[in-house]
Amino acid sequence: MRNCEIAGWGTTLPERVVRFGDAVRYRVEDDVSHLDMLAGAARRALDHAGLSVDDVDLVLGASAAGIQPIPCTAALVWERLTRAGHAAAFDVNSTCTSFVTALDVASRYLDDGEYGTVLIVAGDVGSRFLNPGQRESYELFSDAAAAVVLRRPAAGGGGVVSSLQQTWPAHAHDTEIRGGLSHSPAQRYAEADPADYLFDMDGRRALLAMMRVLPEFFSRFLARARLSHDDIALWIPHQASAALGPMLDRIGVPADRRVDEVAAFGNMVSASVPFMLVRSLESGRIRRGDTVVLCGTAAGLTANALALRI
Repeated sequence: MRNCEIAGWGTTLPERVVRFGDAVRYRVEDDVSHLDMLAGAARRALDHAGLSVDDVDLVLGASAAGIQPIPCTAALVWERLTRAGHAAAFDVNSTCTSFVTALDVASRYLDDGEYGTVLIVAGDVGSRFLNPGQRESYELFSDAAAAVVLRRPAAGGGGVVSSLQQTWPAHAHDTEIRGGLSHSPAQRYAEADPADYLFDMDGRRALLAMMRVLPEFFSRFLARARLSHDDIALWIPHQASAALGPMLDRIGVPADRRVDEVAAFGNMVSASVPFMLVRSLESGRIRRGDTVVLCGTAAGLTANALALRI
């Protein structure tokens, strides 16, 4: 096990609520920026941990779509928090499961002693990339941010039991935003297809691919972690879509040991997993000593799973 512990957490959720039938979605106002949300969550996480910016050794940005191409989102968040400090800052991106990947990376740094305190900041303003003409995705996403402070425990305690990530490149273009960087840079915007700058998803193709690959992936993950379903107090998956329930049924996750809040919160992109982790900690649904599985699928097509002992 890679020893680390959650020392603090914080979230940001927009006040504006949009309803699509029974589904509730949260969308930022025009005067609120992506950076506002990320920095707010980061400050709350540090306050909750009782730490200052001087205690942070590493900042990991874990957004699917960052603030700007250069510098990295982590550096911009860090600038909001301090103009000094000794921390390193860089981004980790596996789109919707970026937080899971960042937690995996952070646990390795903490376990080998490279850093003592890591701040992970995740979140997206997906509503600013949505295509109103693509109802499937336009009515699915919410904006949110979440941050977690990880520390190397003084002795023993919890940590990352095991992790597994895999990408199936045959489905790389099922979910994408094509424009904005070198594929379609700003100089070519006037002659580019405006749709390239909006979120585009072939939901049916992506869903069928997930249904096909996930049972074997999670079987391999549990074997690698040497865990059974009885060992896991709670599964905290990326809240991808209304297909979450059937997907979890397919891989054998008991209904009473999983988080399914898609109707109430929607797909929060990279904030999805940490936001639900924080809700579970604050509600007492998980406690110290419990083993939870953070997991999900993402563009790529990528699957991600990490077993964490709280």
